[in-house]
Amino acid sequence: MTAEPEVAPRGYDHAAVHYRSDTDLLAVAVPFLEGGLRAGEPTMVSLEPERAELVRRALPASADVRYLTTDELYVRPAGAIRSYRTLLAELVAAGATGIRIFGEIPRRVIDTSWDWWARYEAAVNHAYDEFPLRSMCAYDTRTTPRHVLDDVARTHPFVATPGGRRDNTGYVDPPAFLAGPRPVAPLPIQHTTPLVVLIDPQPGTARRAVLDLGKTDLPAAEVDDLVLAVSEIVDNALRHGRPPVELRLWADADHLVVTVHDTGDGPGDPFAGLLPAARRIGGRGLWIAHQICSQVALYRDETGFTARLTAGHPRLGPAD
Repeated sequence: MTAEPEVAPRGYDHAAVHYRSDTDLLAVAVPFLEGGLRAGEPTMVSLEPERAELVRRALPASADVRYLTTDELYVRPAGAIRSYRTLLAELVAAGATGIRIFGEIPRRVIDTSWDWWARYEAAVNHAYDEFPLRSMCAYDTRTTPRHVLDDVARTHPFVATPGGRRDNTGYVDPPAFLAGPRPVAPLPIQHTTPLVVLIDPQPGTARRAVLDLGKTDLPAAEVDDLVLAVSEIVDNALRHGRPPVELRLWADADHLVVTVHDTGDGPGDPFAGLLPAARRIGGRGLWIAHQICSQVALYRDETGFTARLTAGHPRLGPAD
């Protein structure tokens, strides 16, 4: 176990924090944040309001800490990466040689869409590595599901505790984590018969299939966003996947779910969707989908590659 260094390293230092009480949380957060203040580093907190206030009260009233709003940051992983990269670039341009953030992914997104946030936790090790950033990601072990903690153990190079900081021997290199087979539990609606099944549809046919479905009460703009994402993903699958391409569609009043499956291996870029695509195979459509869909899940198995796109906000089933 090593003590927290005072000087920020070059590159991204990404640590996980496991806590079981407010006392546990503060025992790690306060020294970490105070170290940043002593070093003159921009120091930020990105916690849900109750815990942000807990940290605020534990720090000196004069502490120059910036509190970020989780409701705005953690809507979609690709958007969070884009927002953080913009913020970090601005701080470095203003002269920052070290930056600290103590944060957590909100429980509501862990409960409803953890799969793409697990991909986020892996991808940021690459996406933020050009910045002199040290961050700690807090997870409450009383309420965080076991499968989430397992992913946390594989996506954080370091673990921070009140006693210090240590290397995480379970850490998996981001490309390996992102490219590996990853089981994704079906949404409850997927246990019902799909309303539409299309084989090798052209993008126009796929768009019409979504638009013609009249079972949802979702806002028209949200349906339009899904239509665009489905068109892009179907086009990707036809161009770069392996036939047959199968589209399945489910809907009820609250949400629309579309899966696009082909028998290929999926995009070659493990960061596809989470980082901007530079004409990489499969990257542009996934990047668009990650910007506008309520949820995106990507998974590979012995049958090929599947992208699941969702409009609306369904809750996951009990197994998740």
